[in-house]
Amino acid sequence: MSGEYRETEKFTAAIQAIFPKLMHYLNAEENRELTGLGITPGQINALLVLYLHDNLTMGKLSQEIYLAESAATRLVNRLVNLNLVKRRGDEKDRRVVRVTLTSYGRQLSSLVFERRSFRFNNLAQRLSQSERENLVVSLQAVMRVFEEMEQAGNNGVF
Repeated sequence: MSGEYRETEKFTAAIQAIFPKLMHYLNAEENRELTGLGITPGQINALLVLYLHDNLTMGKLSQEIYLAESAATRLVNRLVNLNLVKRRGDEKDRRVVRVTLTSYGRQLSSLVFERRSFRFNNLAQRLSQSERENLVVSLQAVMRVFEEMEQAGNNGVF
């Protein structure tokens, strides 16, 4: 067995041990932050994208939340019915639909954004400066690889 193969196997074993626990903590936190709000994780992802980049086209929103445009349209329909977002035509191109937060949607998004900021600030305070920097660099590398695989036609599948 080559050294590189052993290192890859070691990496794979470590990720397989960490990932289920990490997902447990992330899912538990997400459930806590959404308790009583009456919205799903997918809906809050769309709201938070709009909170950070309001007035997106349906196409851009669907890309940002990693959904097909038809699925994103159904999600936006539910958010419109909950009075969290509104749709309007683009001023320059009538075929383009833009999505914006309502004032209620902005309040709800702000609440969740603040809850997440508090949680990540707590995390940051428990990590050293170098651990924080390494974590960000590592997560950026993981996202880069996932995006490269997706563009290569692997749909993010390993």
